[in-house]
Amino acid sequence: MILKDQKVVVTQPAKGDFKAFTAVCTHKGCTVAKVEDGLIMCPCHGSRFSIEDGSRKAGPAQAALASKKVTVEGDQISVS
Repeated sequence: MILKDQKVVVTQPAKGDFKAFTAVCTHKGCTVAKVEDGLIMCPCHGSRFSIEDGSRKAGPAQAALASKKVTVEGDQISVS
């Protein structure tokens, strides 16, 4: 899930395991556009990042997406 206004992307690499990262690509600052096939994808120049740890998997970006803290309480997810 991409929260454009908050510039955050939330992923679920495994059932019940939530991760969050900045949604701002480390290449040129575009907002990532989708999460698909285990990757977070930037539409601007084709950078791809892991849904598990935000690491760079492909494209011109050289750095990972910064991690955010995720808190899960019941059916509520908070990101800080």
